[in-house]
Order: sequence, then structure tokens, then C-alpha cells
Amino acid sequence: MLMHSTEARLNALRDELTGRGLAGFIVPISDEHMSEYVGDYAQRLKWLTNFGGSAGSAVVLAGDGYTGKGAAMFTDGRYTVQVREQVNGEFFDYEPVPESSPAAWIAKHAPKGAKIGYDAWLHGIEWAEKAAAVLAKKGIELVPVDGNPIDAVWQDRPAPSAAPAMPYADEHAGRSSADKRAAIADWLKEEGYDATAVTALDSVAWLLNIRGKDVENTPVALSYVLLKADGTAELFIAPGKVTPELIKHLGNAVIVRPRDEFEPALAELSGKTVALDTDHAVAGIFQALDQAGARVVRAKDPTVLAKAIKNPAEQQGQRDAQARDGAAIVKFLRWIEMNAPSGEIDELTAAAKLREFRNLDGDMRDSSFDTISAAAGHAALPHYKVDEDSNIPIPPSSIFLCDSGGQYNGSFGGGTTDITRTVWVGPGEPTAEMIDRNTRVLKGHIELSRATFPAGTNGGQLDTLARMHLWAAGVDYGHGTGHGVGSFLAVHEGPQRISKSGGAFTGTDTPLAAGMILSNEPGYYKPGEFGIRIENLVLVVPAEIEGREGDWLGFETLTFAPLDRRLVDPAMLTAQETAWWNDYHAQVLETLSPRLEGDDLDWLKEQCAPLAK
Repeated sequence: MLMHSTEARLNALRDELTGRGLAGFIVPISDEHMSEYVGDYAQRLKWLTNFGGSAGSAVVLAGDGYTGKGAAMFTDGRYTVQVREQVNGEFFDYEPVPESSPAAWIAKHAPKGAKIGYDAWLHGIEWAEKAAAVLAKKGIELVPVDGNPIDAVWQDRPAPSAAPAMPYADEHAGRSSADKRAAIADWLKEEGYDATAVTALDSVAWLLNIRGKDVENTPVALSYVLLKADGTAELFIAPGKVTPELIKHLGNAVIVRPRDEFEPALAELSGKTVALDTDHAVAGIFQALDQAGARVVRAKDPTVLAKAIKNPAEQQGQRDAQARDGAAIVKFLRWIEMNAPSGEIDELTAAAKLREFRNLDGDMRDSSFDTISAAAGHAALPHYKVDEDSNIPIPPSSIFLCDSGGQYNGSFGGGTTDITRTVWVGPGEPTAEMIDRNTRVLKGHIELSRATFPAGTNGGQLDTLARMHLWAAGVDYGHGTGHGVGSFLAVHEGPQRISKSGGAFTGTDTPLAAGMILSNEPGYYKPGEFGIRIENLVLVVPAEIEGREGDWLGFETLTFAPLDRRLVDPAMLTAQETAWWNDYHAQVLETLSPRLEGDDLDWLKEQCAPLAK
């Protein structure tokens, strides 16, 4: 009989833990590649707790001697509301991050001498080392498990995706896999390393010029790569995912082996020096290499920076994808304007309609993340995720925020989009406060869009530009201003980031370089009432400044879709800001007009008319 209740699943897990001699277990949202988005087979936290967010963890204690409920759910401020809606507080404590942590909570509630299990193939090595140190002070031992205990009790656990891996054409990638492998092999030799393990799924995809369908929102294939200093590589992937086309594409220098041979293959590196990235390689890989007698060096994944700097083919693919996406956004915004004031459109219906408009383009492959379709007070939750339980009608006379993106791939190449538009839903007019806050967000967005800066500048040094007009009014927003974006790959990509702190994605200190793509997304959120965010993607490009000294950079805007002028106070804009608005909307009209017709085109022309002071 399948277990459907939280209580039944907790009891089954506790019985399994007791049978293994464990007093507890830590459950993250993760897979063997430390991915942001994971396949259904890896949704262990959701199965256990019903939590549907993209970041969080849980602890379950078992046996005798623990205090309190014996289970806790850990989430950051993005999920304060969601975790309480989805996770039963009768069985779980709600613990805020970073104020609390699984290790600190266990140290408080588990008895001395307890053995707490964790799956070393789902956690980073630095996390494991720090957690073990915290628990050791309380006489508690953190131990890696042999097989995940949740898998032993999850009776209807889905199998990993069996979709085939697909070649990604060199002309779309802009660079051959052989060239990429040779560059990394040179790096290995220069550093004195024998090999490196490439474990992040988007890094594998970039390195070998392959894509897949194994994870929602990100076109990757479940696999690992071991790359040697001689330029040869081993790809570890399920045999059923390998096609003759893939073998031909990879060539003779890439040996294909079953995915379940990856851990045994690590033992073959005995006596070798192996570079591993602590941000992307799980603790299990470090431990396996250590047990094999390899020398492990902690070094950054050599694909990450190279992947972030887009070549001309990738840049053009992104421009083409943005134009396709912009046309869908225009159709959606017009549809919202016509239908939402009735009060009969809810958040889920709006998200489905946007997907329908995107799907009209035959080169749309997937969403790049779950659409944030947020009405009224939900718009004040920056990472809100609508579901059947949280879904509400879009109220008339309110703000509606929609943050969404698509994955596009076709004869033109490929691209990943991410766009946020905030609109007023009539009838009536937005409040003076709404207009003021939106205009300040717009001014910050423009400041960052227009910025020029010397080479070597990092995102942390630019972040204030997006916040300065909000700060002048004594308000701010609690998330980063910009994240990196992949090329028909992950919508959140490092190492670059624009933020006043590292946050969920490290990279604030990484210098921006020509070819990098980032989001520009300042916002404002009034809890329980409304939220505002304006997001375009931008490309870092050389800046031509008369009389400049040294190399300078700026941004090329990639995203084209109209902004809602009903939420703008023209009197608050400077002449330069008004000129930016008019120039931007002239580009929107020029870029999207060829892709629209009839009422949609007429509506776009109205939205792109010059803004009068």
C-alpha cells in the first residue's frame, strides 16, 4: 500500500533509520550533481514533506532520546509563507535560514552519542565538514549512509529520465568540444593535475556540446565526465541514453561508459592528482577519491568561466531567442490587459496562457524555470510559486507580476530567456505609492542598463546603481540584482552576479567580462499588498567612450517587451531616463513588429509610443 500521509512517511523513514542504527537523517533538495533543478527521482524532500520550493532541507530524528517534534524544515526568507502552507506544522518545526541550520538544530535536539546519517552524494564536502564539526562538539557523529534510506521506503519513486542525450551542433555552440577539452587539458598540465571530474550537468553539456531532457527547465543529460591532462575524456551516462548520433558527435577521444561505473572509475585514479570544485562536486566524490589514494586538489571547475563568456554564435542565438520570446510576451500582456480586469483569470490560468503563447513558436523547447505568476499580495513574494493550493484570482484594480522564461533551440541556434513584467490590472488607476515605487525601480533599472565601467569591475561594485533611487526613499529589496544566464542551458549560471552579497549564488566578486549575460532585475515588495520587479537580460560588451583610458565595458540589452507606462510617473524621470525609455521602446517595436500582426501589432505600437514628460 502506498503511503500518502506525512505521518505515515515519517514513521516509515524512522523505522528504516532505526533498523540501520541511525538516530536521524538530513534530507536536502539536491541530486548527485548539486543541481538547482532536480529530476522527479531526486525529489526526496518533496515526497517526505510536501514542500515544493527550490531551496530547503529537513531533518528527521528517530529512536529514543530526542526532544521536541523530532523533525524540522529549514528554509530561507523566500519561503516563509510557502513552507507553512505546504509542510504540516504538527510534525515539523519551521526553522529559518541562516539563523538556524540542520547541524545546529540536531545539536540541540539529538542525544549525545547519536549517529546522524547523510547521503554524501547529495551534499557538498564543505557542508559535510562544517556540519560534522558542529555535531562533534556535542558528541554526535555525522555518518555517510550506504544507500539513501528514503529510497528504501519511497515505494513509487520515479526512475531517472530515460530520454536520449542529443548532440548540440558546433555552429550553434560556436566552438567544438575538442577545442574546449584541449583548453582544459592545457590548464590541467599547467597546474600539475592529472585529471578533473566535471560533475555539474550544465558544465558537462557545455564541454561536450550535448543537451538532454532529463531535468525540467534545463536541457541537460544525467552524466559525469572525467577529463584527463592528455585531452581524452570519459563520459559516464546510462547506456539507454546513448544513440549512434551521439557516439559520432563525441568522436574517438571520448570514451562512453555506463553511469553506474563512475564511482568505481574514481578508484582507477589511485596515485593521481585530481582537481575538484567544492561548489559542484558532492562529498561522495571527494570521499571515493580519498579512499582510492588519489590526491584531491580543491580548484574551481575550469568550464565555469569559459561557459559564462558567450562567443559570437551564442550571443546571436540569444538575440534570436529573445525576439521569439518577446513576441510571446506581447501577446500575453495584451491578453492580460483585456481579460484580467474581469476578475475571472487566476494565477494558474495566466501561467498556462503564457506557456501557450510561447509554444506557438516551434523552437520553444521548455520553460527555463517555473513561471512566477503572482497577483496582489503574492507579488510581494519574490520567489512565489503558484500551485493548486495557493492559486488565487487576479483581483481587479491590482498589480500583477509575471517572471518567466523559455528555452529555445532551432536552426538559428539556441538561447535561454528570463523576463519579468509588472502590470496594472484595471479598472481604475494605481495608487500614488505604487507609481512612485515602480518609477524608482525603473530608474534603478535604467541606471544599471546605461552603466559603463572599467574592465575588472565586479557585480558587487555595480549593485548600488540599481538600488540608489529606492534607497533615497528609505526602501530596498532583499534579493540580488542580477544573475548569470546560460546559452540554451541553466537560467541561473555563474560565476558572475550583481548583488550586494553572495546570497544563493556566489560570484559577486567575479569581474564582469565581455560576453557574459546577466539579468537586470531590481524590485520593491510591500508585504501582503503588492510587488514590483522589472527584469531584462543584458550582455556585457566593450564600451566605446571618447577619450577613454584603458578598456571599458557596458551593457547591451537583449530582452525586448513593453513596460507598463500606467505605473510610471514621467515627472520623476530625468531627460536621460526619458530618452532611454523612448529609445528602448523604439527598439522593442523594431525587433518585434516583424513577428506580430493584427491586433497584437496595433497594441504594441500603442505601448511603444513616446513617453511625454
